[in-house]
Amino acid sequence: MHIKVLGAGAGGGLPQWNCGCRNCADARSGRLPAMSQSSLAVSVDGQGWAVLNASPDIRQQFAVTPQLAPTGLRDSPLRAVVLTNGDIDHVAGLLTLREKTRFTVFATSQTLDILDANAVFAVLDPALVEKSRIALDSPFAPLDGLEVTAFAVPGKVALYLEGDEVDTNAMGEQTVGLRLSADGHTVYYIPGCAKVTDDLLARLADADLVLFDGTVWRNDEMPSTGTGAKTGARMGHVAMDGPDGSIARLAGLTCRKVFVHINNTNPALQPDGPERAALSAAGWQIAADGMEITP
Repeated sequence: MHIKVLGAGAGGGLPQWNCGCRNCADARSGRLPAMSQSSLAVSVDGQGWAVLNASPDIRQQFAVTPQLAPTGLRDSPLRAVVLTNGDIDHVAGLLTLREKTRFTVFATSQTLDILDANAVFAVLDPALVEKSRIALDSPFAPLDGLEVTAFAVPGKVALYLEGDEVDTNAMGEQTVGLRLSADGHTVYYIPGCAKVTDDLLARLADADLVLFDGTVWRNDEMPSTGTGAKTGARMGHVAMDGPDGSIARLAGLTCRKVFVHINNTNPALQPDGPERAALSAAGWQIAADGMEITP
């Protein structure tokens, strides 16, 4: 299985267009590498590829990824897009993929209903772009030789679908993780997760690699830095740090562990900071755009 991180950042990427925080300033000056918005590419044979979440930055991500370059006049190696939820930073890139090329979009009924309810996504020619509804805990194959299983993780509906009351730990089709299996290896991709439950811990026991939600370091990171009013929990993302954070809760996993979907405010992006040291000491890595991983 070949894995390529197309985008390691959370919504807005790094630097975020309207943010002057330390990380964004460092990214603008070149002291930190920039990150585009969250997306992953997966292949079994290195020829056909599935993209996990269609980032708003997908055009540039494809442009700098030789594996995704056209192999003929209108022959793309893209075979499928698999969506983990209906967040803007995971579906907006579909609008860039409207140029009359055949591929399949795999998503839960709840996420596909979001696309069907918005006429702008009709630019995806239905004669070429098939929509395949996936059921939770039921394996499907977006590529030959790649088995994928979607499963519910705690999370909330997309921001633009929120009502007066929001269940940030809802379990259902609105937020899913993906189990990828090929070549005898098992990989979990979970770019959004509000809580590491005991059931999730048990599910991850067979992992060779976990790519996990690394949005914020501390739950109060954005309020405490003046960059936003919402906590990580309110946004539907578990913090890295703390007794109930992902580092502590996933400490028992002996597989390779990589944080993805990292917010521009996260101090763990600073390579010489104490947060990065703590993260590394716990056996974690920070994803970067362009990172290639073979489980």
